[in-house]
Amino acid sequence: MRDKRELVVYNTLKGNKELFVPISDKRVGMYVCGPTVYGEAHLGHARSAITFDIVFRVLQFLGYNVRYVRNFTDVGHLVADADDGEDKVEKKAQAENKEPQEVAQYYEMMYLKATDALNCLRPNIMPIASGHIIEQIDVVKKLLDKGLAYVSEGSVYFDVAKYNETVKPYGVLSHRTLEDTMENSRELAGQQEKRNPYDFALWKKAPKEHIMKWESPWSMGFPGWHLECTAMGRKYLGAEFDIHGGGMDLVFPHHDCEIAQSVGAFGDMPAKYWLHNNMITIEGKKMGKSYNNFITLTEMFNGSHHLLKQAYHPMTVRFFMLMAHYRSTLDFSNDALIAAEKGLARLTEAQAKIPALKESGVSSFNAEQIIEDALAAVCDDFNTPVMIAHLFELCKHINSVSDGKATITKADKEYLQEWFGKIMQDILGLTSDNSAADESVTEGLMDLIMSIRATARSNKDYATSDRIRDALKSIGIEIKDSKEGATWRRI
Repeated sequence: MRDKRELVVYNTLKGNKELFVPISDKRVGMYVCGPTVYGEAHLGHARSAITFDIVFRVLQFLGYNVRYVRNFTDVGHLVADADDGEDKVEKKAQAENKEPQEVAQYYEMMYLKATDALNCLRPNIMPIASGHIIEQIDVVKKLLDKGLAYVSEGSVYFDVAKYNETVKPYGVLSHRTLEDTMENSRELAGQQEKRNPYDFALWKKAPKEHIMKWESPWSMGFPGWHLECTAMGRKYLGAEFDIHGGGMDLVFPHHDCEIAQSVGAFGDMPAKYWLHNNMITIEGKKMGKSYNNFITLTEMFNGSHHLLKQAYHPMTVRFFMLMAHYRSTLDFSNDALIAAEKGLARLTEAQAKIPALKESGVSSFNAEQIIEDALAAVCDDFNTPVMIAHLFELCKHINSVSDGKATITKADKEYLQEWFGKIMQDILGLTSDNSAADESVTEGLMDLIMSIRATARSNKDYATSDRIRDALKSIGIEIKDSKEGATWRRI
């Protein structure tokens, strides 16, 4: 029988749950695919960040020394995830008349502010793709030397058919055959340089107008999207590490391509366990700008999106996400968020009652057993909804003792006081310290106010513009106007 505190994880590679056995005793390496930084963090980003924050927290709780690496993609991810077309970061930079790195760094900071507000622990290392061009070129060279890639008109492509025939079946993570891949590749644009439509770019020759480009043996260009994680994962975590994570939408093609690159170049499967969180839907529909239901975290925190009935505290958003298993689809609705808000308040209020509980010679419930069941749940593939259900069970008993309808011993009370808080704060990351959250709300509100003021100025409504400026100054916020636009600071 398994020890309740032994960790079991669902491995996408195997398609089932497995006992987690790290490669190196108590040391764990974890790589998670981070965001492409060309826009604000949204609900989908929050789900991935919270999912792997829980993984990070549980591993640390179990005594593992974890090196957590999460990248930022700032180059090479083309629109529609194709091998031709515009770079997402460059496209945003052109739209905003900024340098690509200026755009990337701005949205990196926005992402970190949002995840800080959600109380996600920051990874140990957060590398960026553009900072690892040399490592990516080295991987391409190795694949060319092994005959698993080819140069075409200055670009380099991975030869999927050659890999599939001579090395390993392509698609081991998504469990797709090469025939499946062919069927899903025929309609993609920009196939003329490739031997086969399912081959993917390792290096792209950049057109003259392309800004982010580097010298290589093949052309002035930039790396393909899939290459960065192979290079950076290996650099910071070694030939094989324990956990590779990301959203379920990355299984194919991104993670299948990562595996092919790593096995082809080095002979190593990059990770032992592959974990993937499921997607967010909005009232049953896929989230997307075309559906007019794309909700950023700033909008969640300040309530400015038209689908929101109110602003939601970052801890409410976090709790809402933890109430569903990370591998299940999570459907957003105002009713669900309001229910999460009330549920979290109920747990917080119960925790606050524990120190004042009157002690008795006997306990009418087994607090230790319920807590052990809660810990067993989170060790069973990070099952936070079952852990939370056990907390609600404790909440019921705490309220009964508080109302004089149940009893608790001094020892059980001390155990409950220690572990209720430890589960809430250390494992689930639900904190009552709102400083980061309040800062995020302030930033969101100021973004909204500055946008309204900019619209007023563009309409030559200087009376409204000046009124906003003067009102903000009266509460300690100064606005400075310049040719580049308006900025604000606290005074």
